[in-house]
Amino acid sequence: MSVENVLELIKEKDIQFVDFRFVDLSGRAHHITLPASEVDGDTFVNGVAFDGSSIAGFRGIEESDMVMMPDTESIFVDPFTEHPTLNIMCNIFTPDGERYDRDPRSIAQKAEEYLQKSGVGTAAFFAPESEFFIFDDVRFESSMHTSFYSVDSDEAAWNTARKEEGGNLGFKIKVKGGYVPVAPVDTQQDIRSEMVRLLQESGLRVERHHHEVATAGQGEINFRFDTLTKTADNLMKYKYIIHNVARQYGKVATFMPKPLFGDNGSGMHVHQSIFDGDTPLFYEKGAYANLSQIALHYIGGILYHAPALIALTNPSTNSFKRLVPGYEAPVNLVFSKGNRSAAIRIPVAAVTPKGCRIEFRTPDSTANPYLAFAAMLLAGLDGIKRKIDPTALGYGPFDRNIYELSDEEKKEIRSVPGSLDEALDALEADSEFLTEGGVFSKDFIDNYVAFKRQEAKAVAIRVHPHEYSLYFDC
Repeated sequence: MSVENVLELIKEKDIQFVDFRFVDLSGRAHHITLPASEVDGDTFVNGVAFDGSSIAGFRGIEESDMVMMPDTESIFVDPFTEHPTLNIMCNIFTPDGERYDRDPRSIAQKAEEYLQKSGVGTAAFFAPESEFFIFDDVRFESSMHTSFYSVDSDEAAWNTARKEEGGNLGFKIKVKGGYVPVAPVDTQQDIRSEMVRLLQESGLRVERHHHEVATAGQGEINFRFDTLTKTADNLMKYKYIIHNVARQYGKVATFMPKPLFGDNGSGMHVHQSIFDGDTPLFYEKGAYANLSQIALHYIGGILYHAPALIALTNPSTNSFKRLVPGYEAPVNLVFSKGNRSAAIRIPVAAVTPKGCRIEFRTPDSTANPYLAFAAMLLAGLDGIKRKIDPTALGYGPFDRNIYELSDEEKKEIRSVPGSLDEALDALEADSEFLTEGGVFSKDFIDNYVAFKRQEAKAVAIRVHPHEYSLYFDC
């Protein structure tokens, strides 16, 4: 959409405010709002200034001036503001007009540019399945003398005996028993449908929604694939709408990977493929799972670089509470067709040549989508460039249920790192594939690792409530 068309839309929709947004290192959105009367063609040329030193992981106070440059292809009308507001995603530039190399959105765009220059294809398509919980109550505290969290849900298995409901209505969801039940077990049909309605109004093509496996209100909404940066924009929009619809219903939504102990966590399975013009490059009829050699090499790149990748696709200490065996978590670095116990699954049901794709099941939604999608693409392209054969490296195909293997058999299968620190160690040891084409800078990687080390340390040095259960009577 041209600048002129955006300005015309502002008049046509009687927009009163324009919200300029950018994304920080952790993947959280920030915004500055201008009255629509202050927005004209020059705004899209000169951008909107902000203080980069106030954003964690960005700039020092001595070099804090930064500029948001709006992308007119990313606009949508905010469905929650009382005053009509147009939202626009922005890239970040320095005052001298240079792309800021720590801007996640610019990194995503550079990854797309690198793909086009590589000669492999013209576009990479991504489709994340970002799961979430909707709770009725959440409380937590972490201080010198207190540390706890408590969440509650009308659907939760632990509430079968609760009296506060004014007569318990039963039909609670059992642990690991929440996959696609109908009402009255699924109490959140209307909430998810309202989320879908607003997602559609904001421009997303939504394919379906349903309750997910865990108790206590786990859900999933799937929206249609798009190119890398657009999909990351769409995921930011998706999370914004889900968070705010839940709030309108007096509930709270979270994309935290493991908010509950003892039940399934929330992942972000990422479907991906590469096209050259209109030609799908991952399809070869009659081959294993109808996968082309390019697709197999792409898989090889992701599995080979997976320990380093996970520092970007699962970048929280909580991520590794989900990445444990026994809860459908894809901790096994192998590929397989239709097998959900593998890190990479190749969907085979009702798949057309253009729909042929791989699904990397390990990531979660604490990931910054711009960084995670860019990193996955670069790992896959490195696999294509180097012709990394996943079968020769022992990554499969593995068409058995890995969860049912003996401990001895499991020893032969490479697993994901066991902690955020281990993943960061892997990223420090294996980052050259990310710096190809100048997509990620060495400065960015060093800064990112230091930023995430602080998070890991903050959790590691704090007293954990379960330690009282284990050690208080020593």
